[in-house]
Amino acid sequence: MLPNYFAFATEEVIDNQNSSEIAQAETILEIESPSALLMELNSGQVLYEKSADTARRPASVTKIMTMLLAFEAIDAGKFSLTDTICVSEHASSMGGSQVYLEPGETQTVDDMLKCMIVSSANDAAVAIGETIAGSEEGFVAMMNEKAAALGMTNTHFENACGLESKGHLMSARDIAILSRELLLNYPEVMDYTTIWMDTIIHKTKRGESEFGLANTNKFLKKYEGANGLKTGYTSAAGFSMSATATRNGTTLIAVVMGSKTKEIRYSDAAKLLDYGFANCSIYEDNKVLDGVNQIPVTGGDKDYVSVEAKNSFHYAVIGNSGEGDITKEIVILKEEAPIDKGDVVAKMEYKQEGKVIGSVDILATSSLEARKFHHALERLFRQYMNIY
Repeated sequence: MLPNYFAFATEEVIDNQNSSEIAQAETILEIESPSALLMELNSGQVLYEKSADTARRPASVTKIMTMLLAFEAIDAGKFSLTDTICVSEHASSMGGSQVYLEPGETQTVDDMLKCMIVSSANDAAVAIGETIAGSEEGFVAMMNEKAAALGMTNTHFENACGLESKGHLMSARDIAILSRELLLNYPEVMDYTTIWMDTIIHKTKRGESEFGLANTNKFLKKYEGANGLKTGYTSAAGFSMSATATRNGTTLIAVVMGSKTKEIRYSDAAKLLDYGFANCSIYEDNKVLDGVNQIPVTGGDKDYVSVEAKNSFHYAVIGNSGEGDITKEIVILKEEAPIDKGDVVAKMEYKQEGKVIGSVDILATSSLEARKFHHALERLFRQYMNIY
């Protein structure tokens, strides 16, 4: 028996049910920073925004992209945490925030990540990028390709670390998109972002010496549940950050850009997170198909194709809009054979007060051939045998 939430594809456009709540938040919150955005991690839902699409200088917040590409390289087997990186003349020449790596010095990937993430070291960031792509220029091309793939439409990178460059820009929305991508795919990054103090050992021709690392993100000690992600500052960019915090299983991403002081940066991030935790509840559906494991198909050698949900569904409910009003319906996208395994054949569409708030793709878990002449004969024969 099929559930009563089957439907066929329509032209309905996904609407943001929280738009009125976002507008209300703008009047409640007094955010001083020129750009800001608050996002819930799992749903990717925006809970507040202010000039979120304005491209600004990101400074060392840039390194979130370098982190992402580094973890992707590890995941792809390009290198491991225990492999070593040899520092080039170019990487060692980076100014600004650094750990004073010397040409020819070697450090493990693990320690390079610590230097970049904890101490915001420009020299370590460039060394990692060169190792991944062969040159900083090649790595910057990878950064821009990844930004385009993620839909970061107001971002352009010109270096791996965030040093001042006229065309090196990001928006608050893009930083949130990038932060979410990193945290969802590589939550182990928080093993680094939560380090308060650590040390590395410089290994040069002159011998070995210990060097202390201190986290540039002082928000970790200022806000309950804070666990990341990256700060940035230059005199031209002002103070920016992507601040993440987790409370009661909910993780929020608060981005602020262009703050006049670090105190304003931290204050605005705290205001955003306080608002989110106080007004946000999470609707979560881990049983998207409610036991349904097949959907009807026409023109195939079988009448049904087996299916599964691509992922669970998360939605951040803001203010007085209740979870109880959320309904769901399967929308058939592909109703005729042939169907290949992995095809998106339907979607589970979620609505609140009649408006679409999101969806989950439904995938075929097996292939289904189009009905051929011999299939039709077999079907007729079975029907004949059932009669007699």
